[in-house]
Amino acid sequence: MRYPVLLTIRALMAAGAIFALTNQPALGQAAKAAPGSSAWSMPKTPWGDPDLQGTWTSDDCIGTPMNRPANFGDRQYLTEQELTQRGSQLARQHENDLKETVAPDQRVGTGPPAHWGERARRPCKQTSLVVDPPNGRTPDLLPEAKARPVPEGAGNNNPKADSWEDFSYYIRCITRGVTGSIFPVIYGNGQQIVQAPGYVTILQEMVHEARVIPTDGRPHASPNIRSYMGDARGHWEGSTLVVETTNFLNNKTGIGLNGGGTPTSDALKLTERFTRIGPNEMQYEVTIDDPKTFTKPFKVAFPLTQEPGYQNFEYACHEGNYAMFDSLSGARAQEKKAAAQAAKKN
Repeated sequence: MRYPVLLTIRALMAAGAIFALTNQPALGQAAKAAPGSSAWSMPKTPWGDPDLQGTWTSDDCIGTPMNRPANFGDRQYLTEQELTQRGSQLARQHENDLKETVAPDQRVGTGPPAHWGERARRPCKQTSLVVDPPNGRTPDLLPEAKARPVPEGAGNNNPKADSWEDFSYYIRCITRGVTGSIFPVIYGNGQQIVQAPGYVTILQEMVHEARVIPTDGRPHASPNIRSYMGDARGHWEGSTLVVETTNFLNNKTGIGLNGGGTPTSDALKLTERFTRIGPNEMQYEVTIDDPKTFTKPFKVAFPLTQEPGYQNFEYACHEGNYAMFDSLSGARAQEKKAAAQAAKKN
């Protein structure tokens, strides 16, 4: 978000651990272009790795659908005319965000004002986040995956509230999973990358996930060690950081936005590729391979950009951690009131 950074103690400790590994300067040094040339060169860290450091955001693809609308067919990119139309929509949205009044008939809601959300600076060129298969749509679920229970709150903020288990892991402020933490949503898309010899750390704005990724060739942890965010191992392929993540907990988060949708299995394997292609742009892609959930692997890709002044903001989530208690006790109070009204009618 575009505010002063307030990292949690967990995130600060993760970043501090990385910096403590080396006495080298933390910021990389860009390779200079030849005299008279304006060509961009990949910057390098003091120890020679490609420098991906900085705070990146997927804001420019906010609103791009996960699955491609059928009318686009196999077309991955918008036409120039469609991009112009999207640009005009963003301009109008920006103008509306600057208004300090609302329409007289505006309904009062519990959510924040619309202008509190993050906005794209330019229209995303893609017609969908899914780029492979060619139709831009998530492969079919296997029959056993269709039978998995999906939390009531996985796609909205209004679950039944019969139990805390009716709420998604995201609404409970536990995790959004790996893909849910980087896919573009309405706010909180910051990805702060910090590097040290043999390590890359990604500090993610929402839920304050901190992914510490070894790049020194060590093997994955034992299959008996599992977590919401899995076990990540990275390596360099030229200027691309490749991160393979396994060892996920079974049936916790999905591949959808905010970790929603059908939960994935313990067989999930993610292969991410981070490729810096300019001073302020990085191409991100992830291959999702879960043979217990989807009929075949598929790929999601979109650009990450750096915006002047953009920093990770504190993600308080449940203020004082009362949300679960209040949601469940409020539901019980509503049920008690409904039962009393029904008794009066009888």
